[in-house]
Amino acid sequence: MSTTKTKGAALITGASSGIGAIYADRLAKRGYDLILVARNQSRLAALADRLKKETGRSVETIAADLNDKADLARIETTLRTNASITLLVNNAGVGAAAPLLNSDLEKMDEMIRLNVGALTRLSYAAVPGFVARGGGTIINISSIVAISPETLNGVYGGSKAFVLAFSQSLQHELAPKGIRVQAVLPGATATEFWDIAGLPVHNLPAAIVMRAEDLVDAALAGLDQGEIVTIPSLPDKDEWDRFEAARRAMSGKLSSAVPARRYNIGHPQTAKA
Repeated sequence: MSTTKTKGAALITGASSGIGAIYADRLAKRGYDLILVARNQSRLAALADRLKKETGRSVETIAADLNDKADLARIETTLRTNASITLLVNNAGVGAAAPLLNSDLEKMDEMIRLNVGALTRLSYAAVPGFVARGGGTIINISSIVAISPETLNGVYGGSKAFVLAFSQSLQHELAPKGIRVQAVLPGATATEFWDIAGLPVHNLPAAIVMRAEDLVDAALAGLDQGEIVTIPSLPDKDEWDRFEAARRAMSGKLSSAVPARRYNIGHPQTAKA
């Protein structure tokens, strides 16, 4: 049994395999009790049994499909009412690799509801309690396609761009209240994601595919280092810092009473006294 003092409970979505299961393993070893959420009850149960034996932590499982309104509402209620929860990992999501003209619209709609809608609702459910208790952490799993939307399916890229922007906005708003928000932007990672997206991972160059274990370990190291945005594959953090500095510098020039002169539509004359 673990003698590590608990850091509270971490609720992890998409926890039955891949990145979510690795987060469960690493967070349990860091002293968190766990609430694991995914559709596959048998996988959840097997993971929970292993982690209980290996770490001595409390592990609860909730079988839920976050695209089902009733199931999503159950997880929202858990986040609102369970005061032991100190960390939320919004990991559940789906992707796509097919171009727009080859995509199934219904599946794109499902993707938006899961990647954007469910993540947003769960964050909103967690935050009031975190604020009331004076602390808490939200880890949102985005993707490199958030800043490289041409890489894969456009709806997928758009959904992950939302996750990044939402995370940055939440961090700006909630940091003074003691809440931490981190967006993690994985590149290609060796999980079932690629099979589901229609592009099996063995079709990708091995040099660009990271192990899920390494991805999560890097993401948690980024969290420890205070990063708001963590891109585990990016060799030089200064590249992101310059990108972000340029965005912030430009933000003060994005709204004006008159169009930019390059559009040549004329500018109103300054009124004379």
